[in-house]
Amino acid sequence: MPDDTRPADVDVQTFRRGTAQTRVTIVSTGASGRAFVLVAGIGVAASYFEFLAPLLAEHGDVYALDLPGFAGMPASGHEPTAAFFADQVEGVIDHYRLDDPVLVGHSMGTQVVVEVLTRRDDLSRAVLVSPVVDESEATAPLQAVRFVQSTARESLHIAVMAVSAYLLCGFLYFAEVLPHMLRYRISDRVGLVRARLLLIRGEFDRPSPRRLHSRLVARARDARRWEIEGAAHSIINGHAVGVARLVREHLDDDLAARGRLTSEEARVPPARHKDLRMILDATASRFAEWFSALHHDQDGVERAKARHARILWRAYVSRR
Repeated sequence: MPDDTRPADVDVQTFRRGTAQTRVTIVSTGASGRAFVLVAGIGVAASYFEFLAPLLAEHGDVYALDLPGFAGMPASGHEPTAAFFADQVEGVIDHYRLDDPVLVGHSMGTQVVVEVLTRRDDLSRAVLVSPVVDESEATAPLQAVRFVQSTARESLHIAVMAVSAYLLCGFLYFAEVLPHMLRYRISDRVGLVRARLLLIRGEFDRPSPRRLHSRLVARARDARRWEIEGAAHSIINGHAVGVARLVREHLDDDLAARGRLTSEEARVPPARHKDLRMILDATASRFAEWFSALHHDQDGVERAKARHARILWRAYVSRR
C-alpha cells in the first residue's frame, strides 16, 4: 500500500435525476489525474471499494456510486434495467463535468458500464472486473450455484459486507433487478463499445468464467484480458492492490494483451497496525454507515465513511 501524508478526503453527495437518487462517494487525495467512476454489482454497495477507491485516488478523484435501490437508496419506481442504471451514471458524469473519466464496473456493474460506453464516444478507457452473465448459464438457479461456488473462496469479511448490503437492498428489489441482469447480453453489446477495455477476473471466479472473457475479447474492438491467481468473484476487495495496478497500467498502455498476476502481487497486505481496537473501530464505523443508510441519513453515511477511511489509513499507511 502506498505511503501518504494524510488519509483521503471523503465527501458523500446525492445526485437526483427525476425520481431516481444515486449516492456519490467522492474520494480525493488532491491528485490531478483523470477521474474514476466505480459501479458495483447487484445489491451491493460502494463500500465494496473500500481498498480500491483510495488506491485509485492516488491518481485522480474517485466517484463511487450507490445506484437507486441499492445501499439504502430508495428505488425510483422505474424498471431497473441496465439502461436505466446507465442513465444515472451518465447523469453523474455530466453533473460533475468529468472529462473522459475511467469507468470501472464490477459484476452487474460491468453491464451498466458497457451500456454507458455504447452511447458515448468521449470515454476512451474502461475496466470490466468480473463481467456477467455467461449467456450459456443465464438462469437464476445456475447463477446461484456459481455464486455459492465462488463465495466458498471468499473471506468472512466479504461475506459480512455482502449480507449487510443485501439486507439494505431488500429481497423484493433484488428479485426485480435479477431478471434484467440475466437477460442482458453483454457479449452482443460489447461490440458497440469504442473505448479501450481491460477485462479482469479471479482464477476462481465462477460467475465470470474464462469462456465469457474469451467471447468478450473476441467481439470487442479493443480489449485486454488479465487474471489474478487465487482470487474469486469479489476480487475488487481482497485483491484490490492488483486491480489498481492493472488499471493504472491499462491507462498508461503499459500492459500486455493478456496476462496473470500472482495472488501475492495482488492481495491487500496485512495491516501494519492491527489490534483489537482497530477491528472494533472499523466494525463500528461500518455498522454506523449501514444504520445511517437504512434511515436515509446521508450526513451520517458521510461521517461513517470518513471515519472508516481514517481507520484504514491508520491501520495500513500511518507510520505512527
